[in-house]
Amino acid sequence: MDGLPDCPKCDSEYAYEDGSMLACPMCGHTWSQDQGVAEPNVGSVTKDGNGNALSDGDTVVVIKDLKVKGSSSVVKVGTKVKNIRLVDGDHNIDCRIPGIGAMGLKSGFVKKA
Repeated sequence: MDGLPDCPKCDSEYAYEDGSMLACPMCGHTWSQDQGVAEPNVGSVTKDGNGNALSDGDTVVVIKDLKVKGSSSVVKVGTKVKNIRLVDGDHNIDCRIPGIGAMGLKSGFVKKA
């Protein structure tokens, strides 16, 4: 493109300048143009379905009916889940849902209460 380096995280060729930084539209990674090396991700922020930042111990509400894998149970819309724990991985919330038990949720299917 404009002689800009590829994204160091996903190797996308669509990097663009954002002020003094470079940004990748494919993965959202930003890095310094001067260094040319990826900046360490100080702390990834987990966001709910509405874009609000979540933290350990928060209370969230389920915004979509969710089937429980390996069971005929369903987590209904509006179910309140207290004291969540954030983890890395595909399902980034560990919690205990009343009437179902311990399970992992994706943060996109909840909103902060």
